[in-house]
Amino acid sequence: MKVLYTGSFDPITVGHLDIIRRISKMFETVVVTVFNNKEKKYWFSIEERCEMVRGATRDIENVEVDFTGGLVVDYCDRNGISIIVRGLRAVSDYEYELSISSINKHLNKELETIFLVASPQYSFLSSSMVKDVAEHGGPFEDLVPENVAQNIYRLLGRK
Repeated sequence: MKVLYTGSFDPITVGHLDIIRRISKMFETVVVTVFNNKEKKYWFSIEERCEMVRGATRDIENVEVDFTGGLVVDYCDRNGISIIVRGLRAVSDYEYELSISSINKHLNKELETIFLVASPQYSFLSSSMVKDVAEHGGPFEDLVPENVAQNIYRLLGRK
């Protein structure tokens, strides 16, 4: 069975990667889609984010990486996907994800959303936090895959 894990991944973190690894053990194929949220300002282009996700997941055989700009339900329809997996770090994530899951279900009655709780060591981690730490010169390298750290150094003109 093919499932979808989607996010803006600006940048992908070790928390995202942990969720992807865990999903990959449960399902035949994990399609990781990178999307643009018009509410967000991005450090990296969608192409760069896709490349970083590909690099971070290259050792996970059953992961495919793609991008989408439209509705997730439309992407799922076009690609024969009936399950979306979302990671939850806190109750606030659940409230947001529940509303998204509900509208997705309204738009496509066959679409299911599965919530996977973040591993405790990553429950605090977000892409925004990584960017904040990196911008202020703090140590961020253990929060992102190695290929992503190199892209952040390049972007910020360091190392």
